[in-house]
Amino acid sequence: MLKNDKTKQKKITINDVSFSNSEPLILIAGPCQIESRNHAFNVCSQIHHIAKSHNIKFVYKSSFDKANRTDIKGKRGVGIEKGLSILKEIKEHFNCPVLTDVHESWQCDEVAKIVDIIQIPAFLCRQTDLLTSAARTKKIVNVKKGQFLSPWEMKNVITKLSSSGNKKILVTERGTMFGYNNLVTDLRSLHILKKYGYPVVFDATHSVQLPGKKGNSSGGQREYISVLSKASVTVGISSIFIETHENPDIAPSDGGSMIPLSKLSDLLKEIKLFDEVVKKKL
Repeated sequence: MLKNDKTKQKKITINDVSFSNSEPLILIAGPCQIESRNHAFNVCSQIHHIAKSHNIKFVYKSSFDKANRTDIKGKRGVGIEKGLSILKEIKEHFNCPVLTDVHESWQCDEVAKIVDIIQIPAFLCRQTDLLTSAARTKKIVNVKKGQFLSPWEMKNVITKLSSSGNKKILVTERGTMFGYNNLVTDLRSLHILKKYGYPVVFDATHSVQLPGKKGNSSGGQREYISVLSKASVTVGISSIFIETHENPDIAPSDGGSMIPLSKLSDLLKEIKLFDEVVKKKL
């Protein structure tokens, strides 16, 4: 299946942020969706302060549209025009890279005018036109492994992206379906994904999601975020993806799988210790 354990690992850089499985961990963090300009600025300000206090580089993440909500009445976000305007201000004010999702091919060129990293949601990771449209922007593309895919099937996804000549690819593990309404994280997947040579990201928050558990919305088990985060970095990965909110219980989406901002600093302190030990040996 995978014969070469000595694959050369790629390094992808945007400004002073370098994604590499052998360099210091990068934090990708923010609320699940953009709720308002003020909310985005408040959350990013706190993440900026926390990341700086731990000397961790970070990318701000938030979605202008959550197009795959369980219920048609679920809040989806502020929309592409307002969302990109807010992300542009965040990027300029905090001097940090920004990341957001796309769901349709036509969105890629518009999003690429503002964001540094285009993200392909897990549900859409096999959508060829979406993948190639994102890659053709020449932006960094972060593709999440579908809950329904094995890690070795991601080779086909990577091939679709790189077919355009864009080698700026991040690959994210976010858990695998385990029966109905449940996910399980197989840490072997991180090791397998690294063998393709691209920086690997672990999505610590969506990995504890309970898809559709509440019938008209998803649940989550945020109490396991810390355990999975620390375990994932022992594999030697480039980044940790953490959605966070000042009060997850009232967040419009994925509240059950986001951590409170008040707990982010302590979590990063522990994660960094594990990351530093592992990276010294690589």
